[in-house]
Amino acid sequence: MSQFAINLLFVGASFALYIGIAIWARAGSTKEFYVAGGGVHPVTNGMATAADWMSAASFISMAGLLASGGYAASSFLMGWTGGYVILALLLAPYLRKFGKFTVPDFIGDRFYSSTARTIAVACLIIASVTYVIGQMTGAGVAFSRFLEVSSSAGIWIAALIVFLYAVFGGMKGITYTQVAQYIVLIIAYTIPAVFISLQLTGNPIPMFGMFGTHAESGLPMLQLLDELVQDLGFTAYTADPSNKLNMVLFTMSLMVGTAGLPHVIIRFFTVPKVADARWSAGWALVFIALLYLTAPAVGSMARLNLITTIYPDGTDQPALEYAERPDWVKTWEQTGLISFTDHNNDGRIQMYNSANQAFAPTAEARGWAGNELTVNNDILVLANPEIAQLPGWVIGLIAAGGIAAALSTAAGLLLAISSAISHDLIKKTINPNISEKGEMLAARISMAVAILLATYLGLNPPGFAAQTVALAFGIAGASLFPVLMMGIFSKRVNDKGAIAGMLAGLITTLLYIFTYLGWLFIPGTNMLPNTPDNWLFGIAPQSFGVIGAIINFSVAFAVSSATQAPPQEIQDLVESVRFPKGAGAAVDH
Repeated sequence: MSQFAINLLFVGASFALYIGIAIWARAGSTKEFYVAGGGVHPVTNGMATAADWMSAASFISMAGLLASGGYAASSFLMGWTGGYVILALLLAPYLRKFGKFTVPDFIGDRFYSSTARTIAVACLIIASVTYVIGQMTGAGVAFSRFLEVSSSAGIWIAALIVFLYAVFGGMKGITYTQVAQYIVLIIAYTIPAVFISLQLTGNPIPMFGMFGTHAESGLPMLQLLDELVQDLGFTAYTADPSNKLNMVLFTMSLMVGTAGLPHVIIRFFTVPKVADARWSAGWALVFIALLYLTAPAVGSMARLNLITTIYPDGTDQPALEYAERPDWVKTWEQTGLISFTDHNNDGRIQMYNSANQAFAPTAEARGWAGNELTVNNDILVLANPEIAQLPGWVIGLIAAGGIAAALSTAAGLLLAISSAISHDLIKKTINPNISEKGEMLAARISMAVAILLATYLGLNPPGFAAQTVALAFGIAGASLFPVLMMGIFSKRVNDKGAIAGMLAGLITTLLYIFTYLGWLFIPGTNMLPNTPDNWLFGIAPQSFGVIGAIINFSVAFAVSSATQAPPQEIQDLVESVRFPKGAGAAVDH
């Protein structure tokens, strides 16, 4: 059986499973559409939350960023994991106690303002749409390689599959689909990692293999990797980042962004009790850890495999001849995600850091005239099994896993968007008398529109999957996280403070991001080049979220202090929410 047929079998079987589950668990009411009926078991919810959480950025792009950036890219791991702990401890149980369907629902009632609710809807849509761009980009990468179509066609296929099981199934269908997707993606991620770790280090546990000894050279694996990348003009793999302030801010932006992500928060509304919200958060952390503890090993081993493929006899020996490039390079070249330009016309592939001026004399002495191989970070995890020459079924498995990761998070985000529009904007603000049938129709139509918008933006993403997702985290952290925290833990913050804070955090963050990445991420509309020497105080656009959050907190407290305190019944409500015990069922009327 050909590799394409194997890939088609694995991916097709997974699609049939997802759509079958969606049909079986089709939502028949608004409660089932929004919160799966409110009766999901904590372990099931934990697994679904993990799938919702571990997006294409986690599965596809994070290890690629770790492979190219080394220790400096560990901010993604620290920020996402730390933020999830904040979400689990400080937000999830209290929001579940409040008993609402959506994040804007909580904000609108806590701050007794339809304006606050509407602004929260806008913040949610902007953050979620930005996040979905990364998922569609990742899905396009996976489809383009494994189904041998263009990246653009892959994005459209992903949009169709999400439409089929998310629009009809709602949260009920998505929950059980995400359980299946988690099982697929975690098996797909860990099995190749075990094979590769055994090949390189003899240790079947990847996280231990990364700190073990390289079987062929006898050197510690990270030491060998450091030597190889430095021989090619790159920074040592384990080196400290040059801009530690930016690394700290970026980590904190990911943390507050994680805690403010509406599509993850909404999962804690699906369990019966507050205690179940805590348990499902704990189970989700266990399920997430299985992948996050493996990702650094996958990244480091992918980088080592890539270098040894291009320089099979060592970096001081002639590079691989282009005519002798392995099949995996040829297949990925067809997608456009690997490209080769023979600058010195020697027929060999020179891969090195041509931007390092200090390395230029060494490169010139070797007869190199520029880096000749460009590899998209998003392909390394997907290409790893092929690079390591693993069996065809492993390649098919990781194809299904990468696509599952992208689709699971995309579905959760799209549900959050449609819920905000149909429930918070239409039912709670524009037309309170809308029927349940009409609300369901509005939810499905808004989700379909969101899918089309996300698909369009996914065709022209502002960066790699993980970089685009980082922007979404910054937006969520600057706009939603502070108002959720103040809504739970401060009785003094009022409607005017919440509105002013959300607007200040959102606008300043968006202005900073658009300044360097273009208005609405449209290429060529940026006002300044996205380079460190142009960043304000050296703060990258992806790192600005925590600054936006600080602005949000400051403005909200200042405005609240200068205006009237919230009504006594609201203060009593905040007091009761702080005791996450005895929550009733989620309500919508």
